Amino acid sequence: MKMLTTKNLLIALLTLAATCVAWAEDFRIGYVNTDRIFREANSAIAAQTKLQQEFAKREKELVELGNSLKTNSEKFERDAPTLSESQRVTRQRQIADQDREFQRKRREFQEDLNARKNEEFQQVLEKANKVVRQVAEAEKYDLILQEAVYISPKHDITEKVIKAINAQTPASTGASSSK
Repeated sequence: MKMLTTKNLLIALLTLAATCVAWAEDFRIGYVNTDRIFREANSAIAAQTKLQQEFAKREKELVELGNSLKTNSEKFERDAPTLSESQRVTRQRQIADQDREFQRKRREFQEDLNARKNEEFQQVLEKANKVVRQVAEAEKYDLILQEAVYISPKHDITEKVIKAINAQTPASTGASSSK
């Protein structure tokens, strides 16, 4: 009786192993490089262009304020030996106030830019994820990864996803369409 049980167990294991091999051959894995989508997809390029246009004026003002601060600091350094003590203290205070204002505006600019960038790229990512699901269903993928330490190029479907996104968002209308 003991021999029969071992024999049945061995047959069951061999059957399970054969099933696993057959299943592994049908299992399809794909990989999507989101950084590449953010660089190459028309909707991502349109989002970057939109952000540049939206923040160009503030960035220019910030650069001008920084240049003014630098000019005033250099002028103070040149004039400092000839200034009276009270003039020197007054100018130092003015430059410190101008520097604080510059730092505050730069920090606000960076926070606003980051918040808007996150909003825009979240929309791009949602659109990309929808396209990834469509490609996965159409081509019968079992698993799609977006982050991996290593992936064989034969599993990379990023190009297919970018082409599908670009088909939905043509380059000529990508920058002007916004929701």
